[in-house]
Amino acid sequence: MPHVEVQLPIEAPVADAWRAVTRLEDYAAYMENVESVTVLGEDADGVRTSAWSVLLKGSVLEWVEEDELDEEARVMSFSQTSGDLDEFTGYWRVDDTGDGTSLVTFSVTFEIGIPLLADMLNPVASKALRENSEHMLRAIERRITATP
Repeated sequence: MPHVEVQLPIEAPVADAWRAVTRLEDYAAYMENVESVTVLGEDADGVRTSAWSVLLKGSVLEWVEEDELDEEARVMSFSQTSGDLDEFTGYWRVDDTGDGTSLVTFSVTFEIGIPLLADMLNPVASKALRENSEHMLRAIERRITATP
């Protein structure tokens, strides 16, 4: 299965970066490739369900995922429960670098679900997903480092 991981150091306190990463419902307001994210609910264990609609190279990709937050480790794991791909799982992580900078990591493993075309589609999808992920990280950076 293809795997994409992107990282970006952000000159902001870890608490600010973590808050921006976990506020999924705000993504569409400042990320041009995110059409919508709706938090559908949260269970007794704190696992959220969210519905996503994202532009990926001119196509709309939609899915529902479960998001599990580990506040102490600052990791938000996600796993698609239904949607356009066969599999879409990964995590967001925010690390404190100790100098007032946060390192934000987005990591995802996916499966398109068309075995006969996987050799052709996976590299294209990986590149598009990497570009989208980098745009999302830069949008988070702009949001939390912008001067009022």
